[in-house]
Amino acid sequence: MKDNDYFQTLADDIKKWGYDLGFEEIRITDIELEQHEKYLQKWLGKGYHGEMSYMEAHGNKRSRPEELIPGTFRVITARMNYLPEDTQAIKVLESPNKAYISRYALGRDYHKVIRARLKKLADKIESHISKQDFFTTDTNTTPQTAAFRAFVDSAPVLEKALAEKSGQGWIGKHTLLINRHAGSWFFLGEIYTNLPLPVDTETTHHCGSCSACIDVCPTDAIIGPQQLDARRCISYLTIELKGSIPELLRPLIGNRIFGCDDCQLFCPWNRYASFSQEADYTPRHKLDNQDLLELFNWNEDVFLKKTEGSPIRRTGYQNWLRNIAVALGNAPFSPTIISALEKRKIDSDLSDLVKEHIEWAIKEQKTHEGLVS
Repeated sequence: MKDNDYFQTLADDIKKWGYDLGFEEIRITDIELEQHEKYLQKWLGKGYHGEMSYMEAHGNKRSRPEELIPGTFRVITARMNYLPEDTQAIKVLESPNKAYISRYALGRDYHKVIRARLKKLADKIESHISKQDFFTTDTNTTPQTAAFRAFVDSAPVLEKALAEKSGQGWIGKHTLLINRHAGSWFFLGEIYTNLPLPVDTETTHHCGSCSACIDVCPTDAIIGPQQLDARRCISYLTIELKGSIPELLRPLIGNRIFGCDDCQLFCPWNRYASFSQEADYTPRHKLDNQDLLELFNWNEDVFLKKTEGSPIRRTGYQNWLRNIAVALGNAPFSPTIISALEKRKIDSDLSDLVKEHIEWAIKEQKTHEGLVS
């Protein structure tokens, strides 16, 4: 069996290889998530996950990596920046006739980008180990076969908990991971492995008394430090929720049609965030600064074409229109908007769900007209 120096050198090499593949940082942790498991169970018990039934599926596999992938001993965590330069986020938010799309969804689907890089990293590790004639038959100390399994927000994995344990940052009051040198505009990915690699040190928390994310949340979804009621979260309402958006929350959504970034936009730690150098995250089809009416007029074929390889596909065409209808209802009074809504309302291809939101938007527009007349 190789000694500890071998594993330390291997861990150092893994971090370098990861950096060469475009990751900002690679860290390593064990698989002990007892405290995070208790938090998850309490969160689920309060029903804060809403319709996200997958959060309570699979038993304890989400918080016990060795149950999801037998033999898992360590988790290699990866972090990759995604914020493109000049996303005009605040400017778009303050322009009610523009469509705000969460900055993570402007480019290519991150699942595909990061999964491919993690696969390359795993292949590199495996190739290096085989060349070193690492394995022995001493199964009590060293696995006979190297095992690697990459995940990118696509399986029951507590990615933020694992990233926090590995020292990638700390889970902030908005429940997102924050790195003191990079803010929070980054994606996470993991490689589960049976290799006995040395683990990295967990960092400390640095939110202090700041409550910016809590104070700025449009729908008061952050009900306390590290306490998110997803049922009120705009990201949940515009992406995860398949049915009708509660009427009381619709005016609070503003012009956000896919996700929400407010808690990140106003987090002081994001003054240290770096722009992504990854070309795949460059905004496509000017989605970082599009008019609501332009997007509302897309037919389904255009929607499918424009969102090919994009995270936006997840919401589906009907809910895409549902979300935009709400945003149009929140926009300042405009005869052009009312005309567009009325025209769409008689579209036979629309679901009753979309028509209901269009009717609401028309009513809101006429209410705005009364306020300005």
